[in-house]
Amino acid sequence: MCVAKLWKRMAAVAASALLLTGMACGRKNVTLLVAAPMTGEQAQNGKDLLAAVQLAAQEWNAKGGVLGKKIVVVAADDKGDPNTAVKVAEEWAPKVDAVIGHYNSSCTLAAMEVYYKQRTLMITPSSTNPEITERGYPTIFRVCGRDDQQGKAAAKYVASHFPGATVAVLHDKSTYGQELASEFMKNWEYLTKSKLALYGALDRSHVDFTDEINRLKAVNPTLVYFGGLWPQGGELVKQMRAAGMTATFVSGDGCFDPQFLPVAGPAAEGVLVTFIPNQETLPSAKPVVAELKRLCGGHLAPYALYAYTAANVALQGMQKAGTTDAVEVARALHQMEVSTPFGMMKFDDKNDPQQSPYVMWEVKNGKFVEVPSDAPVTPAPAAAAAQPAKK
Repeated sequence: MCVAKLWKRMAAVAASALLLTGMACGRKNVTLLVAAPMTGEQAQNGKDLLAAVQLAAQEWNAKGGVLGKKIVVVAADDKGDPNTAVKVAEEWAPKVDAVIGHYNSSCTLAAMEVYYKQRTLMITPSSTNPEITERGYPTIFRVCGRDDQQGKAAAKYVASHFPGATVAVLHDKSTYGQELASEFMKNWEYLTKSKLALYGALDRSHVDFTDEINRLKAVNPTLVYFGGLWPQGGELVKQMRAAGMTATFVSGDGCFDPQFLPVAGPAAEGVLVTFIPNQETLPSAKPVVAELKRLCGGHLAPYALYAYTAANVALQGMQKAGTTDAVEVARALHQMEVSTPFGMMKFDDKNDPQQSPYVMWEVKNGKFVEVPSDAPVTPAPAAAAAQPAKK
C-alpha cells in the first residue's frame, strides 16, 4: 500500500475514533498488553516475550515512564489459538494503549482487525506471515522479518549448497507453516528449475508421524524442508532418524528454539534452520541480552529481544508523538528512526522494518551455531533404500 493511501486510511480511523482517543487520554498509566500463548506447548515462548516487555517497561519507569505516566504491563493468554486471540483482542483492545503480540501469525491475523478498529497500536515481535502487513492497516506493525524473505533465503541456501538434491516439503497446516513452506517451494523450484519430490502436510495434533514418514520414504529424498514449529519439527526429525532416514532436515525460525533440541534429542545434530544473525554479537544489544538471558533461564529466547524492541518502538513512538493515540504514534514512527538493540530501525510503507536479514544456523554438538556465509556444508549421506516405517 502506498504512503498516500496509508495516511488516508489513518485519517478515516481518526475521524471515527475520537471517543476512544478521549478514553485513552484519561488513563493514569500507559498500559502495554503482551498477547501470546501463556499455557500449552508454547507457554515458554509467551513467558519469554512477557519477561522482555517487562524489562523494557522497568527501564522506562526508572527514567520517569513515558509522557509523565507509569508504564504497566499486562498479559493475556491466547493459547496459540486464533479464536481465542480474537476474544483476547475484543476484551483488551479498549483497555490498553498498545499490544505487543501476538506470537503466532495465525493469532495475529485473526486479531489484528479488532485492534485496528479499536484504534489500538499493535506491534508483533514474531509473526512472520506477509499478509499481516500486506493488508495495509496503518496501526499494525512488526519488528521481525517475513516468511517471503525467510523462505527465499532458505531456498537460495539449499539450491547453492545441495545441488541436485531430491527435496520433499512438509508443513504443519498452520498459517505460518504453510506460508513458509510455500515460499520455500516457490523459490527453490525457480532457482533450480526442478520440481519437489513431495509437498505435503502433517497434523499438529498427532505425535506419531509414521504415515508421513512412509510418504517421505516413498520418494527417497536427500533433503526434507519443514514449515512449522519446534514441537512437531523435533518429533518429525527424531522419528525420521529412527526410521533410518538420513535426509538433511531444514526448517525455519519456528524450529530455532532451545526447546527443539531436547525434543529432537541426538537427531537434532546437523539440522539446519533459518534465523537472523547472532543477536548476542550485536554491540548495541549486549547489556540487554545479558539481562534477558538471566530472565529467560540462562538462554536468549529467540524472540525475546524482538519483544523488548517492540515495546521500545511503541514507547519511543508515543514519546515522539506526545500522545498514546495509535494513529499519531504510527505517524510518528514513519517520521523517525527508532533506537533498538538491532541498531536504528526505520519502517517501510507497509510497517515492516526496512532491513531484516536471514542466515542459516546448524545444530552442532547440541547447540545452534551460525553458519558462516562462505562455509561449505557437507550434505547428509544419500538416502537409504526406502523401507516403510514401523507402526
